[in-house]
Amino acid sequence: MPITLKRAYEDASPEDGQRVLVERLWPRGLRKEALALDTWMKDIAPSTELRKWFAHEPTKWPEFQARYATELDDKTALVASLLDMIRQGSVTFVFSSRDQEHNNAVALKAYLEARLQGS
Repeated sequence: MPITLKRAYEDASPEDGQRVLVERLWPRGLRKEALALDTWMKDIAPSTELRKWFAHEPTKWPEFQARYATELDDKTALVASLLDMIRQGSVTFVFSSRDQEHNNAVALKAYLEARLQGS
């Protein structure tokens, strides 16, 4: 049940499994057909306020993760839907951030993996 991460600007591959865009905003400069998505989960992304506060500043990363986890705790139906998808097979979270270590897809993956280990 692996969760992989891939930038929206990378090509899709058969190993990706279910491809889920986990961004509130559509990736700049890409056509919808170019992403080969199975679903776009806008509402699993951080709130606009949290996204703007974080502004991809690595010094804010620990606090961003904590605040995002609090938001995810309130999105039980969406989290349950993603967990079900992950339990069924490979899932790739598609994201648009240039920073591949400090973004909401990384935080979401860690959050869900913790939930999977606890279940």
